[in-house]
Amino acid sequence: MSDLYFAVVCSSNMNRSMEAHAFLVKKGFKVKSFGTGEKVKLPGTSADRPNCYEFGVPYDDIYKDLMEKDKSYYTQNGLLHMLDRNRRIKPSPERFQASNEIFDVIITCEERVYDQVIEWFVSRKSICNQPVHIVNIDIQDNHEEATIGAFLISDMVTKMSQSDDLDNDIDELLHDFEAKCNRPILNSIMFY
Repeated sequence: MSDLYFAVVCSSNMNRSMEAHAFLVKKGFKVKSFGTGEKVKLPGTSADRPNCYEFGVPYDDIYKDLMEKDKSYYTQNGLLHMLDRNRRIKPSPERFQASNEIFDVIITCEERVYDQVIEWFVSRKSICNQPVHIVNIDIQDNHEEATIGAFLISDMVTKMSQSDDLDNDIDELLHDFEAKCNRPILNSIMFY
């Protein structure tokens, strides 16, 4: 197994990033997952009233809060199941912009988040001049797509980890992967 360190980043660090995180850990990869929003937003019982939580609030607390609000509704829409999975992976959702960790590859699951990650790197001064590859593969935010996305991300990460020189191989690797999965891939390189 390679010693590359991966981050999977989505808007709220709940479904897509956590599904990929769980899948990659099972495959033996070193990985963390993050959100980029100001708060963790989960669907509420109406579209105009989402459930909002600060990053760092434990998944256990979010789970208990939704159980108290409407156990039947949140069981039916899958949120309680998702939170149960998440709390087995890590204690709480984390915000990417608050992390001090240095990753080799950051994978985003939507173009808007890819742009936020790029903007974050552009807005800060490079400290150690270490490169990081930022790769986006769009994955819709629903349970089925999160599962499919986890398989795609795992396949892509596996190919990256097999490279002897990722800096030189990444363009060709992602071009081949894009053709195989029939989804557009964005990539850029930034520096820590």
